[in-house]
Amino acid sequence: MDTGADRGREAGSGPEPEHGAGAGAGGSRAGSSGADGSGDGSTGSAAGAAAEAGARPYDVVLFGATGFVGELTAEYLAEHAPEECRWALAGRNRAALAALRDRLAARWPRCADLPLVVADADDADSLRDLAESTRVVATTVGPYVWYGDGLVAACAEAGTDCVDLTGEAEFVDLTYVRHDARARETGARIVHACGFDSVPHDLGVYFTVQQLPEGVPLRVDGFVRAGAAFSGGTFASALTALGRGREMLRAAHERHLYEPRLVGRRARAPLGAPRFSTETGTWALPLPTLDPQIVARSAAGLERYGPDFRYRHYASVKTLPMALGGTAAVGASVAAAQLPSVRGWLMERYSAGEGPSAERRARSWFSVRFVGEGGGRRVFTEVSGGDPGYDETAKMLAESALCLAFDPLPKTAGQVTTAVAMGDALTARLRSAGIRFRVAHRG
Repeated sequence: MDTGADRGREAGSGPEPEHGAGAGAGGSRAGSSGADGSGDGSTGSAAGAAAEAGARPYDVVLFGATGFVGELTAEYLAEHAPEECRWALAGRNRAALAALRDRLAARWPRCADLPLVVADADDADSLRDLAESTRVVATTVGPYVWYGDGLVAACAEAGTDCVDLTGEAEFVDLTYVRHDARARETGARIVHACGFDSVPHDLGVYFTVQQLPEGVPLRVDGFVRAGAAFSGGTFASALTALGRGREMLRAAHERHLYEPRLVGRRARAPLGAPRFSTETGTWALPLPTLDPQIVARSAAGLERYGPDFRYRHYASVKTLPMALGGTAAVGASVAAAQLPSVRGWLMERYSAGEGPSAERRARSWFSVRFVGEGGGRRVFTEVSGGDPGYDETAKMLAESALCLAFDPLPKTAGQVTTAVAMGDALTARLRSAGIRFRVAHRG
């Protein structure tokens, strides 16, 4: 579920902090690694904090802060960022940023002097200055295939970590081809899909694999259930992705030409067939989302997933009529998205920045159940939480940014997944923040 929401064409005047950076320092950031983007050792320790603190004014900048999910992320940071975290709000409209700061300060007085940074997704100079001002950028500005590449380019060049909420496979593949090599050189960690796409699935499989034997072929199936509404930004991103099938295939092919092949191991995420799942007692419909691709890339990057790993990703539906109705709805959405006039009309029905009410979000929930097998053992696990698209997504994005800024982490660089870059540390953060990871059964 892509939750990009703060978009626009107004040119920015370049990042101009309205106030100076706050005091305090985070941990040191990752340096460049080997050709595979991995290595021994860790980063983020307090020992390197002092040197890094003098280099850049901010630890974290939230870009797209005035969008729907952006404001939720700002609220989460206002409440949960550590006192020493030097963070700032960024976007293209200073007045809107100032109004958001006022709303935050009314609840959290320490936000009264929160710095404001003006930057625009279409202004390369402003994006460069933004990237050079901070150690980590968290961005909600989407659809990312339209508005995201410039920021990734700037972060890769500046050696700045970048996290986003994209669920757009085309964007992820394009940024890999265009910017992964430079990010490896500068030490930047480009971590896409740090919301409901794809944190519960990526870290859920990571958690499941840890319950199974090492050094053996592993099989994991994931079954997703959720009850939630969506925002205008999510709707626009979804329609954009559905309407760009040819471009998505072209980007995937180009990535395939550039991406190194695994030697002596396999990591796959084939599209499963519709079936009745005896493990969950529901109908399982294959989900052709970004999530299984992210899981497969984590498996390729981590030997703990074994010599031969396979993941299948499903929507879990209680009854056959619901399964048939869901299949028909997806087909209709894909067909509608191919027609520019229909796609434009549908986008007009929802405005960017709008989303479900707090009351509606309070009733929302998600559950992802995993069945893992290997080495003669079988395990059932679950990752679950509240509103997946907004409240929990804001939490996941904020905690991902804080994790990169402050936690001791494996040494990685380039385009990496949440499991590869932050696996244990981010899982621990999310559990402390109320997202549940549990083993339901071992067999």
